Amino acid sequence: MAEPEDTIRSLEDLTRVLSEDPRFSSYAVIARGEGFVEVRLGEGGVVLVDGRLWKDERAIEPHLVRSSSGSTLLVLVGEDADFAGIEALRDRADLALLTLPMSRTRLYVNLRNHLDLVALRQRAQERGRWAERYRYELGELIAIARAISSERDQAKLLGLILEKSRYVTGADAGSVYIVEGQALNPRERTLRFMVSQNDSLQIDFREFTMNIDDSSIVGRAVISRQVINIPDLYELDQEGKNPWGFKHDKSFDRKTGYQGRSMLTVPMINQRDEVIGVIQLINKRRDGAPKLLAPADFTEWVVPFDKRSEELSSTLASQAGISLENTLLYVDIQRLFDGFVNAAVTAIESRDPTTSGHSYRVATLTVGLAEIVDKEASGPFQGVRFSPDHLKEIEYAGLLHDFGKVGVREQVLVKAKKLYEPDRDLVLARFDYIRKSVENEALKRKLDLVVKEGMGSAERHFAELDEGLRAKLAELDTYIAFILKANEPTVLAEGSFEKLAEIAGLQYADARGQAQSYLTGAEVSALRLPRGSLTSEERLEIESHVVHTYNFLENIPWGRKYGKIPTIAGSHHEKLDGTGYPRGLKADEIRIESRMMTIADIFDALTASDRPYKKAVPVPKALDIIGFEVKDGKCDPDLFRIFVEAKVWQVVIPSD
Repeated sequence: MAEPEDTIRSLEDLTRVLSEDPRFSSYAVIARGEGFVEVRLGEGGVVLVDGRLWKDERAIEPHLVRSSSGSTLLVLVGEDADFAGIEALRDRADLALLTLPMSRTRLYVNLRNHLDLVALRQRAQERGRWAERYRYELGELIAIARAISSERDQAKLLGLILEKSRYVTGADAGSVYIVEGQALNPRERTLRFMVSQNDSLQIDFREFTMNIDDSSIVGRAVISRQVINIPDLYELDQEGKNPWGFKHDKSFDRKTGYQGRSMLTVPMINQRDEVIGVIQLINKRRDGAPKLLAPADFTEWVVPFDKRSEELSSTLASQAGISLENTLLYVDIQRLFDGFVNAAVTAIESRDPTTSGHSYRVATLTVGLAEIVDKEASGPFQGVRFSPDHLKEIEYAGLLHDFGKVGVREQVLVKAKKLYEPDRDLVLARFDYIRKSVENEALKRKLDLVVKEGMGSAERHFAELDEGLRAKLAELDTYIAFILKANEPTVLAEGSFEKLAEIAGLQYADARGQAQSYLTGAEVSALRLPRGSLTSEERLEIESHVVHTYNFLENIPWGRKYGKIPTIAGSHHEKLDGTGYPRGLKADEIRIESRMMTIADIFDALTASDRPYKKAVPVPKALDIIGFEVKDGKCDPDLFRIFVEAKVWQVVIPSD
């Protein structure tokens, strides 16, 4: 039986049918060659090849590669006998078979089936690509959220927010604005320009503020609380391209040569549903775009921000708004802490003006020493590191280390001499009384002589009485001078104890005729102090300030970040050998922060020039004194070595 005339028996017949049969009019033959023809319909296509090609390994290789991409299907054309051993090719790539001879109708159906298969495969691949893209973007957003939520430095946070916003949208440049003010109406508040970034152009910027109104794009974003997506700022003056009514000021563009074309402005909204900032992204770049330098670059490489950019930037802005709010709250809390601590220091120094500035200097010295220890790459502290929060904790502990002095009697705190001023004045007044008593006694003797012997005879004895009075008054002056010298908080000279006992043993008659000692027992006890101005009871009272400090600070909810402040501040008078106070801790029981503060506290106490009861000690001598404490096992030798080698004291006593 003869075959119908429309029977297709070869690749050449098939190619001819494709060009002649109206059923294939929408098909496009885009390539043909020896042994193959490529046909496309829409986005999909098939490559029809016969045995001349698939049996040539080098010739078929490019078509196998293209077939594996998914948008083109490799179709082998031939008789059944020709397909022997074709399994090896099938293992390498997807392919289909068209068995000849075949009718035109069968060819039409087979090609449509193959093209539908290509379309299905493309859609599946597209869904896979979108799924992969969403997974990637979700992962990026999660990573970005973690990064910005953990940043507490406001400047760094804003820079990070802008950097990540540009990254997910492909923006070449951008800025961040912060809403300032407390008014409920946003139009009564202001915007502060805080951060600017540009990949193509190095631009120096400075902070500035602007009113929030409808005339600016960022102002409109705050008021409307909506994303504003402008495809091309240079087309705003064209009809139908400017529903917002904005005007684009090109003065910056003319000055720098950098054109602002596409722009995406996204409000940042906090947890209370308030707009607290704005992210403005400029010039979305095509994939593979170079830096935007020449005027033609902005036309060729800049495209509008698409819907996906809006979605990603809005998602990021929501997280950024919460993170920024948290950071602003953190800053407020930090200011609250700083204000409280500074107020506490003011309270301390108002009760004890003689130590004005001591708390600040101790804090500065301790933090300075900690910063040096943090850099140690070898030695006993090579693994010790202090984070910024840890350094702030040390600073607060240093500022508050003497706060417990509010629990010590003020007269003890400010006691500069061995006798309190009222007690010294009482001693002086007593000696004034004794002096007058001696003078009165001399006058009484003169009067008695006049009465008894008469004026003429009595006058012969007046010179002797006057000489005795002068000697007695001079002796009283000597006693007063000695007492005032003994009252100084210096080391008593040899024999001073006996002299005090001698003076205390003298008596005078008071106004009622009662015998009284020149000095009371309490006055003698105070004046007998070998050095310093405090009695043992007063010194214990002063030392109790550390307990008051700890108890006071322990009642403050510092949180985990600053939770060690009470312990650090409450241990700065402990000594490594256990002779310190208030708990007599030993070396391994004393935190390193407290050991650093001990050195700082002693150094400042020695070198401070504002103590009325002693002169400032020169730095070399102060270091020698602390060195003796180190040799006696009281202060940390390694920390003191670092303190000396790094000249940490220069942060409060600059060298000449």
